[in-house]
Amino acid sequence: MADSTPTASEAAATGDDPDVPDIDLPSDAFDAVLDELGDPDDPDDELRFEGFTVAVSGDGRAGDADARYVLDPAGDDPRTGLSERDLHAALAERAAAVTDWYVFERVVGEFGPRRAFLRWIEDADGATVAARYAALAAGVERAWGQLRITARVTDRGERRYEVRHEADAGVPREELTVHDDPLDARDIVKLDERGRYRPLKTAPTLRGGWIFPDVGPKAVYETVETIYPATIANWHREREGELDVSHWRETMERQSGIYGVIRTWDRGEGYEHVNWVAEACCDDSQCLKRREWEYDDETDLDVDGGDGVFPCREPCSVVVSAARKWTRLESEQSRTYAFELTPSEKEQLEAIVDAVADGRIDEIREADTKEGANRYRARFLRAKLFDEDGNLGGVPTDPDDE
Repeated sequence: MADSTPTASEAAATGDDPDVPDIDLPSDAFDAVLDELGDPDDPDDELRFEGFTVAVSGDGRAGDADARYVLDPAGDDPRTGLSERDLHAALAERAAAVTDWYVFERVVGEFGPRRAFLRWIEDADGATVAARYAALAAGVERAWGQLRITARVTDRGERRYEVRHEADAGVPREELTVHDDPLDARDIVKLDERGRYRPLKTAPTLRGGWIFPDVGPKAVYETVETIYPATIANWHREREGELDVSHWRETMERQSGIYGVIRTWDRGEGYEHVNWVAEACCDDSQCLKRREWEYDDETDLDVDGGDGVFPCREPCSVVVSAARKWTRLESEQSRTYAFELTPSEKEQLEAIVDAVADGRIDEIREADTKEGANRYRARFLRAKLFDEDGNLGGVPTDPDDE
């Protein structure tokens, strides 16, 4: 005797899986099925999707009063000669599969970055309808930079999304500022927690305290793209093997005007300076993108590109602006300065540079004088080693000016 236990897909289609939420078949989803079957440009008059297949039998056209339908014509137990009413009843038993088709084929539609992103959120290209709807009923969470995105399914198979800062996970909605317009995100991304302007939107300095609690497929895409511009588009290009990377040398050769000076940095003396730039600007602690650009097509940098989920395809404006400044600074001739420091003072100067570079100054408590970058220790070092003109060790920067 054959095993009659339904598969995961069959269970999702018929609603027999206890973990799959009860889904009603909305009229617009059923009308969309008839519309698809009645497409004059599709001579097969058949709709195939995970969990169900519907075809028009005989010479009738979908939507005609005398039209007859076949459910799962290639299956072991096809249901034939169905009227429109019979078809509706049969598809209502497979409402999860039908609404899944409707969401991605009609509500989302286009085969592009938005569709790929929304399917990625719920693993639609890897999990069955049954597994996804069961997970969506509880809420599927995904991380995108500093965002926490939660996807859910309604009793009509519609997708609804919540977007909040990862630091606000678990915070009750009523304690956060509620938004429903994706354009509100433009104000959220302007300033960090301390009210400072954020020139780099992918810096890990996104402030929290807000929530988009209930947005649809289009709005969640627009919200994420407003917070992290072009990240979904570039992520999708990379997945499709179409990411067009512009490496350092190519990008700098395009610079002109005040930024044209950067091109003078390449004088056949290697690319160590680019390693310094990448280490300074492109670390995960400074940018959430994963750097894919190198020195040129044939020369990789020695610095790791990071672990971000979305790729960086070219040196950004922040990198270019910083590189312009460093180009000018590096053009200076080296000089030898003589200072006398105790071993602890040398280590303290190193600790101060590290703390500033890593953005840890605010984390160092005033009472923690064991920390080299402690404010009181730094002030003591300044009092001891700097003269009244601010020269370290009393040594002027340009001795010729004395």
